[in-house]
Amino acid sequence: MTEFWSSLLWFVAGGVVGALICYYFTKKNFEKQIAENPPVTEKMIRAMFLQMGRKPSEAQIRQVMRSMGQK
Repeated sequence: MTEFWSSLLWFVAGGVVGALICYYFTKKNFEKQIAENPPVTEKMIRAMFLQMGRKPSEAQIRQVMRSMGQK
């Protein structure tokens, strides 16, 4: 019976260690992706408006940023 609890303990400990390692590497990968491909900026929104043939006002740019939930 102690063999069962011992193996169960090792199984749970292995799962916890695996989850921590997975979390660490996933977080590092996510941070790397954000650094390489930053989220949309005001400069990008201005360029998008200009490509559509419109001159954006600051209010329009702020409105787009708010609607995207970044500001």
